[in-house]
Formats: sequence, C-alpha cells, structure tokens
Amino acid sequence: MSVHGGGHGALEYYPCRYGGSRVLFRGPRRQLDGEYFAFLGGTETYGRFIENPFPTLIERRMSVSCANFGVVNAGVDLYLNDPASMDLAISSAAKVIQIMGAQNMSNRYYSVHPRRNDRFLRASERLESLYPEVDFTEFHFVRHMLGRLAEISEDRYEIVIEELRSAWVARMKHILTLLRGQVVLLWFADHPIPTGLDAPLDGDPLFVTRQMVETLRPRVSAVAEVVASESALMEGTKGMVFNDFDACAAAEVMGPYAHVDAADVLERVLRRLTDREED
Repeated sequence: MSVHGGGHGALEYYPCRYGGSRVLFRGPRRQLDGEYFAFLGGTETYGRFIENPFPTLIERRMSVSCANFGVVNAGVDLYLNDPASMDLAISSAAKVIQIMGAQNMSNRYYSVHPRRNDRFLRASERLESLYPEVDFTEFHFVRHMLGRLAEISEDRYEIVIEELRSAWVARMKHILTLLRGQVVLLWFADHPIPTGLDAPLDGDPLFVTRQMVETLRPRVSAVAEVVASESALMEGTKGMVFNDFDACAAAEVMGPYAHVDAADVLERVLRRLTDREED
C-alpha cells in the first residue's frame, strides 16, 4: 500500500464545474463522454487534505473514469438543488453516494444555504415558537445553532432531531429514486452505524441511525459499511496535506489510510455490480 502526501502546505484540488452546474467540484475535470462512475457525498468523498481520496483510488484500480462530485460539508440538498450534477450522476455506469449527516438540509425548522449546506440561513416560525428565548440571527453555522438548542432544552432539541431524521429519510428516498441503476450507499466513518437514537453533536454523519439506513436498502444495489480500521485511525494525519492553520480541521477527517480501507470495500462491491474481473 502506498499513501502519498505529507508535509505542510496547501493541497491543489483543481476545482472545476461540470455541465451547467454552479457547484465547484474537485478536479482535475474528468471526461464524461464514455463510461464513468459518479461519487456523491461530503467532506470524505471530496477528500479534503487527501491527495488520493477513495474515488481516485477506485479510478486507478478499475481503470474507469471517476467523477468526484463530493463537496465539503455537503448535505442531500446540494444535489437536489443542482440538476446538472444529478443528470451526470444518473448517466453514470455506477453511483456511489456517501451517507451525509441529517443536519445539513433545509427542513420545517430551519433553512440552509443551497450549496454550502453547513451554513445556517434562517429559522422558521415553527422553530422560533419552539425556542422563543433564542435570537437566531446570531448563528451562521448549523452545528453551532444545534449545539445551543441542545444546551437550552434536551426535550425540545429531540423534537428538532426527530424532524431532521424524518426529512433525511424522505430526501434520501427521493434522490435514490432519481439516480436509478447501480447505486451503492456508502457509510464511511470511524464508528459503525449507530443503533440507538442518541443525538450527540460529534461523530459524523450526524443523527443517522441503522434503522434509517435499512429503510433505504431496498432502493439501492448495495450498502457498503466502511468503518476505518484501528491501524488507519492510529496513523492520524500522517500522509495528509495541510498547513498549520488547518491542523485542527485535518485531525477531524478521515486520513489517507482510511481512504484505502474505503477503496478496498468499494472496489469489491463495484466489481460485482459491474461484472468486472480483477486485473
């Protein structure tokens, strides 16, 4: 196994757009006039601080062009608000959609930015009525806002989380119906899919439970649950590319050895779904 990267400095992501999309994706831009796989997801799919994230590893191993449509802090809304990238994903030979947290979506309690889904825009009247003591104009990020709600009232916070989970399942069913074809649902984290309903504000993807994932299983070709190995987690930020300013952010994301773990699992699944023999 070879993991590149390391040292300090900024990683070049070669940001690019596809078709008429307004979203900047990670490049270099792939030619999509032949067979290709599409990867949708958040920070892990994008591969922040990672020279060779798992979509790149799959491309090299399977000799298939892999379009990385991952976006840092993305939620399901990003794709449902971007028909251009959805059309390209639909046309791909296989689609891998990373399970993203339930917090970064607009819902009956609050709205998020259509492309920067971690940005809090406004509270609805429903949320303002539930938390009349809160001045929502002071929040710019969803996680900060939810943390404050949890501090004020655990019972009311649970009401909000129940709505987020319900909205997530509905939104995921919708996007999976649109994608069609060979679709792999990917769990990629440092822990297994939770079975309980506890809703802490750490441990991405937030608020997603095994029951929620199982609800989606009939709509996908496969569910790939990738829990980074202990050895990969022990490597920490080894092999990652970041400057001193981003050191704390780098420590919170999956490292390159975990991406190898993800590629190992996904390669087996994608070869089976696309009837490809190993070279």
